[in-house]
Amino acid sequence: MNQDLILNVTTFQPAVHWVKPLWWLAALLAALATLGPFAIDTYLPAFNSISVSLVATPFQMQQTLSAYLIGFSVMMLLHGALSDSFGRRPVILGGLGVFALASLICGIANHIGVLIAGRVLQGMSCGAGIVVGRAIVRDLFDSVQAQRLMSQITLFFGIAPAVAPIIGGWLLTLIGWRSIFWFMMTVAIVLCILAWITLPETLPMERRQSFALAPLARAYWSVLSDSRFLLLTIASGVPFSAVFIFILSAPTLLGEHLSLPPTQFFWLFVFCISGIMGGAWTSGRLAGRIPRERQIRIGFSITLSIAVANVLWHLFFPPTPVSVIGPVCLIAFGWSLLTPCITLMVLDLFPKRLGLASSLQAFFAGLSNAITAGIIAPLAMGSVEGLAAASAMLGFVGLLSWNLYRSGIRRGRWGTL
Repeated sequence: MNQDLILNVTTFQPAVHWVKPLWWLAALLAALATLGPFAIDTYLPAFNSISVSLVATPFQMQQTLSAYLIGFSVMMLLHGALSDSFGRRPVILGGLGVFALASLICGIANHIGVLIAGRVLQGMSCGAGIVVGRAIVRDLFDSVQAQRLMSQITLFFGIAPAVAPIIGGWLLTLIGWRSIFWFMMTVAIVLCILAWITLPETLPMERRQSFALAPLARAYWSVLSDSRFLLLTIASGVPFSAVFIFILSAPTLLGEHLSLPPTQFFWLFVFCISGIMGGAWTSGRLAGRIPRERQIRIGFSITLSIAVANVLWHLFFPPTPVSVIGPVCLIAFGWSLLTPCITLMVLDLFPKRLGLASSLQAFFAGLSNAITAGIIAPLAMGSVEGLAAASAMLGFVGLLSWNLYRSGIRRGRWGTL
C-alpha cells in the first residue's frame, strides 16, 4: 500500500473557498505569524537607550523580554481553543487590537514597570497569528495545497528576522526608542485592517466547539494523551533546536571561537534564513509530487548527515567561518523541508480541534527552544565541536520520534489513518 496513504489522515471539505491569489493569503498569514518574533527583534537594538531613558537596571531590562515570553507562552495554549470556539477572525482581529494597544502603552511608558506591563500584553496577544494561521490553512485547503501554502508562508516568514533589527536600528537612530513601539502599533493596525477586509471566517458555526471547562479539558487531554501527536510534535519541533542552538550561541560561537567582529555576525543569520527559505521553497515544489513520508525522510537525511559531518570535521580540523556557518544553512534547509509535512499531519489528527492542536504544537516547539536556550546551549557552547554534537543530538531526537511514529503506524498500533 502507498505509504503516503497510510501516513496521511482525515480529509474534509472547506466551508469557504479562497478566491484571491494564493500568495496574498500566504503573505498575510506570514505577516500575522511574524508579529511575535518581530516584536522581539525590532526592539533589541534599543535596549541601552531604553535603560538610560527609564533609569532601568540591566535586570529590569531583561524582564521586558522575560515578561513578553511568559505572556506569549501562556496564551499560546489558549489562542487555538478560543478560535475553535469563537471563530478564527475574532481571535485574529482581537489579538491585533490588543497588540496595538499594548504597543501604544510601551511607546508612552515613563516607568520601567509600565513598559513591562505593556510587553506582557504584547506577548499575550501576538501569538494568535502563528497558531490560528495554521488552522486557517487547513480549514481552506486539502493536504497538498495546504503544504504548498505552508511552504509559501515559511518563505515570507523568513524575511522578518533579517529586516526587524535593521528597522529597529534605523528608527532608534533617526527618531528614538519610542518610535519602535509606535511602528509596531502601526503595523498591527494595518494588519488588522487588511485582515478585516480580506480574511474570511473559515470555521462555520456548526464546526465550532464548546469553550465550557469540562469539554475543553477533555479536548486538551485527548490531544496531550495521543502518542501520535506527541511523537510528531517532537519530530518537527526538536530538530529546529538543532539550528536554533547556533543562533543562541552566536556571540560565543562567532566572537570567541571564530574571533569575528560583531559587524560580521549577520552572516550566520543570513545563511540560516537562506536555508530555511530554500527548504520551504523546495517543500512547496515537491508537494503532491512525492509522498510526504519520502519528503520527511529526505529532510531528516539532510539534517542528520550534515550534523554528523559537522561533528566529525570539527573533531579533526580547526573551525572556520565556512565550516561553521555552511552546515547551519544546510541543517536549516533539511528542517524546513520536512516540517510543513509533519505540521499538517499533526493538524489532521484532530480535524475538529485544529486550533487547539496548533496551540499545543506551537507550545511544545517553544518549550524545546526554551530548554535548548536555558540548558543545552550553555553546556555546549564551550567549543565548536560541543555545539555541533548538541545539534546532532537534537536532530537524532527528532528522527527517533519520527521512526517511533512510523513503527506504530505500520504495526497497526493506531490503526490505518
